[in-house]
Amino acid sequence: MSNCTTSPAPTTAAFAIPALKIGKFALQNRLVVGTGKYADYPTMQRALAASGCDAVTVAVRRERLLDKDGKSILEFIDTDRYTILPNTAGCFTAVDAVRVARLGREILEQLNNAGSAWVKLEVLGDRKTLLPDPVGTLEACKELVQDGFTVLCYSSDDPILATRLRDVGAASVMPAGSPIGSGRGIANAANIQLVLELLKDPTSGGDASYPVIIDAGVGTPSDVTLAMELGADGVLLNTGIAHATDPVRMAHAMRLALEAGYHGVRSGRIGKKLHASASSPWQGAITNIPGE
Repeated sequence: MSNCTTSPAPTTAAFAIPALKIGKFALQNRLVVGTGKYADYPTMQRALAASGCDAVTVAVRRERLLDKDGKSILEFIDTDRYTILPNTAGCFTAVDAVRVARLGREILEQLNNAGSAWVKLEVLGDRKTLLPDPVGTLEACKELVQDGFTVLCYSSDDPILATRLRDVGAASVMPAGSPIGSGRGIANAANIQLVLELLKDPTSGGDASYPVIIDAGVGTPSDVTLAMELGADGVLLNTGIAHATDPVRMAHAMRLALEAGYHGVRSGRIGKKLHASASSPWQGAITNIPGE
């Protein structure tokens, strides 16, 4: 008779992921999903639900709020369910970004949505690469912080710029994994690690609780997992879901990938070795197999 006893399976609660705190906000789901580029609004609604997100980012420039039929995207987002994170996408100067951020605040105040108090800041350098303008981003961030915004800064993977943004008051720095919409994933993992070290490692002058979110370039669930395994606190993506053949299924996959990466990095992975390491001990192994 076997003496084996079965240990009780861990409950779902044992693996619950704590909320991510960013200034006055708390994200119950660390995946933030964009609302642009979907084939239609019903698909967007289903994808948002499948992602499990509780914060969605919306470009607040007037030409992006309205579609070709004059319908506002805000009519298709349940503002009781989602906190809207307005962003300044499409802005190429600090002055324009600050103006658009304030416009977003006014719009969301009318909707009584908590998102009126924060903004995802984007100040782009050019239309081809869509990489951030570091000088303009720093300038706009400083002004918006002084204006009372909780500012989440879209940034390059430059670790020095990341520290400058933090120092002027950015509530979160959001380094790009790769250019917006490229689907290349984490193109420079080493730089992302440096950003995380300078912002989060106390021995490097960082704060372990400072939130760093990977933003832009994510194409597959494995990209999301890698971002979390590197030590990021969350991931923001849009195109990787919206332009997938099945956006709703992809949104679900991205949700699971983030959870896998979160738990994986906290589980203590095995070390990498050049040679094999047997899972079972050699002692007691059958060495003389009949017929061989």
